[in-house]
Amino acid sequence: MLGALHHGQARLMFFFLGLVVTFVFIRISVRLIRAGVRWWPGNFTPGGTHIHHVVFGAVFMMVGGVTGIAVPDDAVGLRLAAAALLGVGAALVLDEFALILHLRDVYWSKDGRLSVDAVFLAIGMTGLLLLGARPLGYDDVLGESVPVRVALLLGNLGFAIVALLKGKVWTGLLGLLIPLLPQIGALRLARPRSPWARWHYPDNSRKLRRAERRENRIRRPLIQAKIRVQEFISGRHDEV
Repeated sequence: MLGALHHGQARLMFFFLGLVVTFVFIRISVRLIRAGVRWWPGNFTPGGTHIHHVVFGAVFMMVGGVTGIAVPDDAVGLRLAAAALLGVGAALVLDEFALILHLRDVYWSKDGRLSVDAVFLAIGMTGLLLLGARPLGYDDVLGESVPVRVALLLGNLGFAIVALLKGKVWTGLLGLLIPLLPQIGALRLARPRSPWARWHYPDNSRKLRRAERRENRIRRPLIQAKIRVQEFISGRHDEV
């Protein structure tokens, strides 16, 4: 299988495997710790200090990243191992992304769901790259026309930024790999509490009322379905 992949794809696959396997493992671990299973080792607390796994993740990312840069190109095995270690570190860091953002332990709170979103987004984007998606995806159409590529890149990036400002995180980021997705997100109505809505939708305006109706009728049921799937894998977060 590896023989059919060029080195870049092989490294990406090892990164993806490190990311997915580590995320599944660490979520099983923290759920066993939360359940108080006696035979599981539990938290790492030397001297009474709880060392969160984001610390180990930062170390693994540093070692994996520097190794991948430093080793020669012909050291294929080391480069693959470095990519896998980078994926392991990324999973550990992203699994506690919400803690980094809030600078407090919100792991099992409602705010902690942001960590699961970050991991799922990383898995989704890496998976698309593995399946052959490329930023913009316009290479086959444009050939060697560099100016047109640059113009489309900047335009697509602009639409993605607008989509993000409208509160459409998945649409904006995945749209960097899937053509037309960011344009759709940028042209559609913003989410009610997004920066775009605060800047452009005055209180009691028709657009804000439409955005709130759409949020309650369409988006909230989708979000609840997403949460149920995520918490089946990652564990239930407290509604506080």
